[in-house]
Amino acid sequence: TTPGGSKTMQFSSLYVGDLAPDVGEAILYSAFQAAGTVASCRVCRDSVTRRSLGYGYVNFYSSADAEKALSTLNYTPIKGRPCRVMWSQRDRDSRRNVKGNLFVKGLAPGIDSKALHDTFSQFGNITSCKVSTDGQGNSRGYGFVHYEAEEAAEMAMEKVNGMQLEGQIVSVAPFIKREEPEQDAEFTNLYVKHLPPAWDQAKLESVFGAFGEVQSVWTSATEDGRRFALVNLAEASAAKAAVEALHRKDMVGE
Repeated sequence: TTPGGSKTMQFSSLYVGDLAPDVGEAILYSAFQAAGTVASCRVCRDSVTRRSLGYGYVNFYSSADAEKALSTLNYTPIKGRPCRVMWSQRDRDSRRNVKGNLFVKGLAPGIDSKALHDTFSQFGNITSCKVSTDGQGNSRGYGFVHYEAEEAAEMAMEKVNGMQLEGQIVSVAPFIKREEPEQDAEFTNLYVKHLPPAWDQAKLESVFGAFGEVQSVWTSATEDGRRFALVNLAEASAAKAAVEALHRKDMVGE
């Protein structure tokens, strides 16, 4: 209750990801009201360009309606793109917890996020499941599955690791979050975090293009609005040079 004695309204909040760029609040509201009464919804946008960041939040008055939305609308297409629905985790420690998180590689091109979810859901409740894709929506051949319980993840790893899915042997292992790149590894893909607010795709291509040919740039944001990018360079030597020159460098104002 509030200091005046009135009750504070409690909402059941869902995170909705993988939204198409042209999905706004009205479309999101329309898609989710089929599950129950929507209290509010919001599509998160870039603070400078106001373009959609590809995710948003839907708040329900009733937890039962939110449960229904989660079970019936997860991976349902909105404007032609399957959305990804999960409970909103406002607590930072919960978001950072990697226990119960699995990395799955060797996925066949036909396995999307829903198919991955269907395969792994038999072992326990899944809080998040996603197949990584490129800018055209094609699978990169790997994905992530996060369980509520660590025991469920261990069982899934035991049962699915080495299994053949759609003609390909998949590998399942605990997801290990690395804060720093391996010094001697050959890599061309760079993860760039703490992006300055004004940096868009063109700016990233310009900055990293100074070190070599840039093959692709993809930008997104975490649930709490922190922007990041994935930059793929053609040569490992160019990627290494970019890391050596830019890692931990203050780029605000450049």
